[in-house]
Amino acid sequence: MSEGLEARRAVARGPLSGGLFRRIGRIVDAMGVRAFVVGGYVRDYYLRRPSTDVDVVVVGSGIDVARALADELRARVSVFKTFGTAMVRTRDGVEVEFVGARRESYTRDSRKPVVEAGTLEDDQRRRDFTINALAWSLNGDSFGELVDPFGGMDDLEACIVRTPCDPDITFSDDPLRMMRAVRFATQLGFDIDPATFEALGRNRERIRIVSRERIATELNKIVLSPVPSMGFELLEACGLLELVFPELHRLKGVERRGRHAHKDNFVHTLRVLDNVAHRSDDLWLRWAALLHDIAKPLTRAYDPKTGWTFHGHEVLGSKMVPEIFRRLKLPLNEHMKFVQKLVFLHLRPIVLSEDLVTDSAVRRLLFEAGDDVEALMTLCEADITSGNDAKVKRYLSNFALVRRKMKDLEERDRIRNFQPPVTGEVIMRTYGLPPCREIGEIKEEIKNAILDGVIPNDYDAAYALMERLAAGRGLTKVG
Repeated sequence: MSEGLEARRAVARGPLSGGLFRRIGRIVDAMGVRAFVVGGYVRDYYLRRPSTDVDVVVVGSGIDVARALADELRARVSVFKTFGTAMVRTRDGVEVEFVGARRESYTRDSRKPVVEAGTLEDDQRRRDFTINALAWSLNGDSFGELVDPFGGMDDLEACIVRTPCDPDITFSDDPLRMMRAVRFATQLGFDIDPATFEALGRNRERIRIVSRERIATELNKIVLSPVPSMGFELLEACGLLELVFPELHRLKGVERRGRHAHKDNFVHTLRVLDNVAHRSDDLWLRWAALLHDIAKPLTRAYDPKTGWTFHGHEVLGSKMVPEIFRRLKLPLNEHMKFVQKLVFLHLRPIVLSEDLVTDSAVRRLLFEAGDDVEALMTLCEADITSGNDAKVKRYLSNFALVRRKMKDLEERDRIRNFQPPVTGEVIMRTYGLPPCREIGEIKEEIKNAILDGVIPNDYDAAYALMERLAAGRGLTKVG
């Protein structure tokens, strides 16, 4: 074991040990029961990761201990009798969940266990991975002693995700643990034990009994990991990706015709995702990176002269976003609309960077992207994954020019999120018109004139153009 982990064995040096843990220890000693801190808090302490969620297993009634602690702290206790658990939140924001030690058994068609009282080792054995089965004693006669019957500390040292018992039983009993294995490996940068990984493949079909909401929670945690590509590569390698996210799975592969071959869009997408992850913690911007090329398999076409094309993949991809979000049980709100918008627009800055960067084109980009233009530029810069350094340098240089022009035009013309200064109501009132097609046409021409730089973005210029356009249509003012 490394000196770093060895030096952190003692609970006495833990951030909560001096107060809260000792207090719980006194309570359980007075009650004559044994209690242990188990799971994520212990794991994260050794890994030097922050954690304010504490799980305490009591060999007895966890609810009674929780109530006693709440009385001492004058804190609120939330009791969940159905599950035999209770939660106490301290004044400094630490959440302590108490549960009685238990053993579990499962039926084939459900991940909801039959629960009965058990020993500490029973409780540790039912946990998903050895690194989550570590326990500290809280009783006075053994306070701070590590209880590690399944070698969790060795696995922490080796950076391994491994089940405490037969992985086939672990994953068949609760198939969500397969997603959690990939998630923990991705979050922590760990490897999955070979026997555990092989069991993922053997049991992958069991994932079908898990709710899509629970799968989405794990996918989001993978997406938010430091190097999210690792998680999706593991999901693909064990066969889970095809079952939980088939659209992403279908990006994989390269097709060749003669001397033409397109790039592996699965590999490319994961590189883009990692590039975005280096620059932003925004979950939905990362989802936009994951979905930006999602329609390429459906738009792929081959031309013997020019090679492979994916015309319109940004349009079709944006239309696919709502259905993907709906199926994965992701929110169908402004977050989905943000992802949809970025998928639709992700080629615009790239096209600008290939051509002469005109003021008109930049104005239109600002108008269409609105407040999301910075996120869009981040996505587009991440999308440059060519192995040709000169090409990458040229694109990024042109992107820098686009950014400078956006800044200058925004300061001068106030284009972002603008609405034409002359509204439909003004046109109807001026010419005594009911709602009709001509009003929309006049508004559209005024908008285009502003975006093309023909007139400035102000009321007087827009009103004068309205008068000219109306006269050309034979409209006369009223009143």
